[in-house]
Amino acid sequence: MTAPLLSVRGVETYYGNIRALSGVDVEVHRGEIVSLIGANGAGKSTLMMTICGSPQARTGSISFEGQEITRLPMHEIARLRIAQSPEGRRIFPRMTVLENLQMGASLDNLKHFKDDVEKVFALFPRLKERQAQRGGTLSGGEQQMLSIGRALMARPKLLLLDEPSLGLAPLIVKGIFEAIKKLNNQEGLTVFLVEQNAFGALKLSDRAYVLVNGKVTMSGTGKDLLANPEVRAAYLEGGRH
Repeated sequence: MTAPLLSVRGVETYYGNIRALSGVDVEVHRGEIVSLIGANGAGKSTLMMTICGSPQARTGSISFEGQEITRLPMHEIARLRIAQSPEGRRIFPRMTVLENLQMGASLDNLKHFKDDVEKVFALFPRLKERQAQRGGTLSGGEQQMLSIGRALMARPKLLLLDEPSLGLAPLIVKGIFEAIKKLNNQEGLTVFLVEQNAFGALKLSDRAYVLVNGKVTMSGTGKDLLANPEVRAAYLEGGRH
């Protein structure tokens, strides 16, 4: 198998004296959708933020395209074309949809700006209708589309999505997941997805990891984990979200 696009090896991350991640090993290969599932507080978002450089891992290593990035500052990691749609969306509420997308475009890619905006609008037609509207006045689902769209403006080689379904109605979640699948199928975009919606994430993913109290306890194909009795009991019983 070819070397992974993203490799996380033995990573430990702390907040002060509190260890949030304990020796985490994860890899993502080019062209895959890989998800990380787990309960609230398991450390999923911490891993996502550690990959992006804030906080930095105390021990272990993170490499991207064979380059060690563990100690790089956030802006240098972003320059490698790793883009994140963070938990809670974090769009710029006073800026219009179009201005938010402009904020996502890297300075290197401004010549592609018009094409990239059109791609985002093709993926999320609702944003095209609302392009002059302020971000803070959008619905939760529209804000999530804008957060993903803004990340796409950086022309990422790796798209990190942190809880894209959080707080959204099932129909909107279905649309978001379909958009992720489309990006992967049509553009070959590599996606690393953190999700509490285990059913949706596993159904979407080529491979997945289960994180419990800062440790990876299980990994496998999305299909295998969907069928795994332990995973079903812990994360899938009582609801296909």
